[in-house]
Amino acid sequence: MSREGVGPLVESVQELNPVDAASLLGTQPHEAIREVLSALPDAQALSIASHLPGSISPEGADTVALVSELDVHVGEIMSPPIGTVSPDTTVAGAIDNLVHRKSVTEVTYFYVVTQSGVLQGTVTLRDLLLSKPGQVLSEIMTVDPFSFSPETPLSEAVQAALGKRYRLYPVTDEEGVLQGIVYGWQLFESVAGEINAQTGTLVGLDKEERISTPFLQSFRMRHPWLQVNLLTAFAAAFVVGAFENTIAQIVALAVFLPVLAGQSGNTGCQALAITLRGITLGELGDYPVRKLVFKELALGAMNGFIVGLVAAAAMWIYAASDGTEAPALLALVILVAMTGACMCSGLFGVMVPLTLQRWGADPAMASSIFLTTMTDIVGMGLMLALATAIVL
Repeated sequence: MSREGVGPLVESVQELNPVDAASLLGTQPHEAIREVLSALPDAQALSIASHLPGSISPEGADTVALVSELDVHVGEIMSPPIGTVSPDTTVAGAIDNLVHRKSVTEVTYFYVVTQSGVLQGTVTLRDLLLSKPGQVLSEIMTVDPFSFSPETPLSEAVQAALGKRYRLYPVTDEEGVLQGIVYGWQLFESVAGEINAQTGTLVGLDKEERISTPFLQSFRMRHPWLQVNLLTAFAAAFVVGAFENTIAQIVALAVFLPVLAGQSGNTGCQALAITLRGITLGELGDYPVRKLVFKELALGAMNGFIVGLVAAAAMWIYAASDGTEAPALLALVILVAMTGACMCSGLFGVMVPLTLQRWGADPAMASSIFLTTMTDIVGMGLMLALATAIVL
């Protein structure tokens, strides 16, 4: 699509909701999509970009909640600079420059650079409208504007963008020479793509695997983690097997094993998601790990106790109707086990990604596999041990 055709498309997109707008843009060439999104307000562009094929919904800081370490830098996604002018350009000259462009919407700022390309300042269109035609841009520009370097990691750029919320950002090298520009929506669109890859690592999928990946290559990428999962599952099975006599005497316990595993596993996944979010956004630098651990332990205890009350009542009713001895004691076992298991799963949800990071591994890499195993071992082991000690 030519640049002349972008204007009407922008107007059409602005009148649609994000889903319909993404559907419309999805039929356009990549270059047209980029130009349309760059012409929209930042928030609207991010919302539409999140619904484009291959991305997921970013909601403010949630956009990067699952990204642990992005191996992408600003220089890889920046575009060539647009709207560069010399310091002695007049306001009238800058406006003339703007008027004679094929697409006025492509210019958000004028970048004031020296002959050697060093960025000295920026001038907004509002600055031009409020200044006298004969004034030079060096008199009205914003000096030393915020900028990224090409080596800035994408994760750091996103954190800065969440605070600054500019529409676009200049990219300069160590000498201050303007290298390019990067739009705010580009940062979040890139993160959305990385999230698609990173979420797969939670269950052992390789970040490089796609729908079109050949069968044998997909097999080689996935199977090793399934072997790891099998070994960890054997560990959980060993714990259950150690209490075989207890299960044989109190069959009702076998019915509640998956209930306990499911609740403690979900509690751990919640803590895991929050911890990964903290790592990604750099929040753990300001929020002590010890405080996070105590918080998740307290949340696990509260949630486990409340859920445990319901499960205990169900156990009491089930055991009594089934003729099992000591239904009240079994209900107590379920309550205590559920509370303890949820506390431990909250602890594991924090410590698993932090431990992986400490070892130099991707904090998201197969975290759910290790988390599930640890919560199953502790939860099932605690319930069966309590039943053996209290009931038998």
